[in-house]
Amino acid sequence: MSRLTTDKSKFDNSWFDPGPKWKWALWYFTSALFFTNPLFPYNKLKVFLLRLFGAKVGKHCIIKPAVRIKFPWKLKLGDYIWIGESVWIDNQAKVILEDNVTVSQGALLLTGNHNYKKASFDLMIGEITVEEGAWVCAKSIVGPGVTIGRNAILSLGAITTSDLKADGIYSGQPATYIKERILET
Repeated sequence: MSRLTTDKSKFDNSWFDPGPKWKWALWYFTSALFFTNPLFPYNKLKVFLLRLFGAKVGKHCIIKPAVRIKFPWKLKLGDYIWIGESVWIDNQAKVILEDNVTVSQGALLLTGNHNYKKASFDLMIGEITVEEGAWVCAKSIVGPGVTIGRNAILSLGAITTSDLKADGIYSGQPATYIKERILET
C-alpha cells in the first residue's frame, strides 16, 4: 500500500502578504539593533520605532530587552502593557494585547502553523487576542487563533491552542482550567 508523505515542493504560501519587502528588510535590521539586542534597554525609542513601522501602541507600554516582533504593522498594544525579556511575538496575523496585559519572559505568541493533514504542508494563520488584564506567564505558548479572556492567566510554561475564558487560571500542556482568578483591591 502506497502512502503519501510531506512534499514541500508543493508548498505555496503565495497568498500570504507580510507587507512590502523593503519594509520587511528595514524592520529586520531595526529589530536586530533595538529589539532583539539584549543590551538595548531604551523603552521610549522602542515604542517610537514600533509606531513608525505601523504598530498601534497605547500609553505607558514597557518593552524589555531581547523581544522579537515579526511584523509590527500587525501589532496592536493597548495602554499599560508589559512585555518581558525574550518574548517572541511571531505575528504573521494580527496580535492584539488589550489594556493592562502582561506577557512575561520567554513567552511565545505564535500566529502561524502548518496543516499537517496536507502533503503540501500549507501555512495556516490565526489572530491572537489577549484581553484586558490577562497575564501570559513566563515560558508559556499561545497558538494561532487563540483569545485569552479578560483577566485570565496562562500559567508558567503552559501551552494553549484554544481560547481561555475570562477570569480563569490555566495550567499545563495543554492548558486546562485550574480555578477562578479573584482579584483583591
